[in-house]
Amino acid sequence: MGTDDCRGEPEGRLRLVVGLGNPGTKYAATRHNIGFRVVDRLAAEYGIGIHREKFNAVYGRGRMEGGDVVLAKPMAYMNLSGPPVRSLAEFFRISLQAVVIVHDDIDLDYGRLKIKEKGGHGGHNGIRSVINAFGGGDFTRLRVGVGRSGGGAQVADYVLDQFTRDEAVELPHIIDRARDAVITILCKGTKIGMNQFNMKPVTRTD
Repeated sequence: MGTDDCRGEPEGRLRLVVGLGNPGTKYAATRHNIGFRVVDRLAAEYGIGIHREKFNAVYGRGRMEGGDVVLAKPMAYMNLSGPPVRSLAEFFRISLQAVVIVHDDIDLDYGRLKIKEKGGHGGHNGIRSVINAFGGGDFTRLRVGVGRSGGGAQVADYVLDQFTRDEAVELPHIIDRARDAVITILCKGTKIGMNQFNMKPVTRTD
């Protein structure tokens, strides 16, 4: 992205960006793990190694566009994501309001992004776990649409399945746009992020 500068972010506070997913190669390419893949994309672009292990999570600390950030992936399964996220936030003294969670969402069309401040879990078990762990939902979410099954598959089977061939073609562009959305949240705030990303469909540029 390279155009935003987070050095003007209020108080220069440390932010925690968490991608939700399931650990292990069995789940790596599934729809449920798109949060992991967005965080991996951020880590690769900004040279932040997500190799440290603590509190049943892997994480790395670094700088993105001049701002300080911790990137993390809980290694508990999706339904148990909350305790690792809370432990990391407490360890780094990061307030809940400075946490950004990236996760899949079946209620959004494939490729659509939606930034949301606060709120409930919307039926997402990973978000439910985070809310339960903190005792509240006062954190920012980046919802990445994976759509619903057109063939009547159960939700659990659908999100734990891999992307179709056509979806896989578009996936890198969706992940890049989600990366841009996270940077906008960190550098310009959620309100600007909402205006910029919530209503725009993903389109290929090549």
